[in-house]
Amino acid sequence: MFKRLKEALVSSYVGTITVGWVFAQAILHFAYVFSAPITSWITRNEYRGIMGQSTDRGFVFRDGLPDLVRSIALLVLGYLLLRWLYFTPTSEPESRDMRDSSHAS
Repeated sequence: MFKRLKEALVSSYVGTITVGWVFAQAILHFAYVFSAPITSWITRNEYRGIMGQSTDRGFVFRDGLPDLVRSIALLVLGYLLLRWLYFTPTSEPESRDMRDSSHAS
């Protein structure tokens, strides 16, 4: 079953598009690692007057950890897909004798 799925994904370029999309999402989430603390800091500063809090926690890099985990997971998934789809042969190659006999007739 997986052999037919693999052949269909490789021959129709859907596998290539999927692997590219997964790696693009990994890069995007890696960028979110750095933008999430800034976003939460801006949000906290805007709502500080409404909430009545006067403590400033500054940047909290803990806000970027979920995106870091997503980025690493997507990189691993993309690597596994790339290895499964393109670094293993899709079918057994024919032996040389069979190819030569088919051309001789």
